[in-house]
Amino acid sequence: MEWNMENYQKIITEYLVPWGINIILALVIFFVGKWLARVIVKSVKRLMTNAHLDDVLTNFLGSLLSAALMVVVIIAALDQLGVDTKSVLAIFAAAGLAVGLALKDSLSNFAAGVMIVMFKPFKNGDFIDAAGVTGTVDMIGIFNTILRTGDNREITVPNSQIYGGVITNFSARETRRIDLVIGIGYGDDIKAASNLLEQILNNDERFLKDPEPVFMVSELGASSVDFAVRPWVNSADYLTVRSDTLESIKTEFDKAGISIPYPQTDVHLFKETS
Repeated sequence: MEWNMENYQKIITEYLVPWGINIILALVIFFVGKWLARVIVKSVKRLMTNAHLDDVLTNFLGSLLSAALMVVVIIAALDQLGVDTKSVLAIFAAAGLAVGLALKDSLSNFAAGVMIVMFKPFKNGDFIDAAGVTGTVDMIGIFNTILRTGDNREITVPNSQIYGGVITNFSARETRRIDLVIGIGYGDDIKAASNLLEQILNNDERFLKDPEPVFMVSELGASSVDFAVRPWVNSADYLTVRSDTLESIKTEFDKAGISIPYPQTDVHLFKETS
C-alpha cells in the first residue's frame, strides 16, 4: 500500500502536474494569442481603410493575416505541449505548396487584382480598353474585373490578363482631343474650306478654348487636299461632339459647294468589231 502511494505521488509530481501546467500554459497561449491576433487584424484593416484601399482587398488581406497569425498561435501552443512542431510546419508547407500549385492561375489573378487596386490604372465607371475588350468598368474584384460594353453586354475578364497587357483608359483625363482628317477636292477653294472649318469650331461651345483647336493642311493626297482638324473637348462629350462635328462639316461643305472626295472606279467599255 505504501509502495502504491509512493508511485501515485511520483506519477502526479512527474507527469500529471507538468502536463497540467503545460496544458494550462498552452490554453493561455492559444486564447491570448487569438485575442492578440484579432487586435492586430483590426488595427491593420483600420490602417488599410484609412489608406482608402478597396473594401474587398481590405477584407481579403485581413482574412489572410488572421489565418497566418492563427497558424503561429496554434504552433506556439503545440510547442508548449511538447509536440514536434517541425513536422507540423512540414505538413503546412506541403499543404501550402499543393494548394499553390492547384490555384496557380487564381493566385496570379489575385496578385494582379492587388496591383490594380493599389496603383489604380482605372476605377469603377472608367471607359477602358484592356485584354482585347472595350467597355465601362462595372466592378473591380480580387480575381476578375467586370466590364460593360456599349451594347450592354457584361464581360468578366481575369485580372492577370488585364494587368499583364496594355491598358488604355479613355476616362483618365478630363479632356480629350478629337483627331479628324477632312479631305477636299483639288479644284475646291482651300481658303473657303479653312474658313468654314474655323466657323464650325467657333460656333460650338463644347469645344475648349484652351488648348486652342488646330486645323491646317496636313497632306496633299492622291485624290484630295487633307485638313487635320484637332479640337479639344471634355472627355464626357467626346463621342457626341465628334459625331456632331462630322455632320456639320458635311452639311456646310455641301452648302458651299465644296466636295469631299471618295474612292471611285472608272470602268471603260470597248466594243470589239468583227
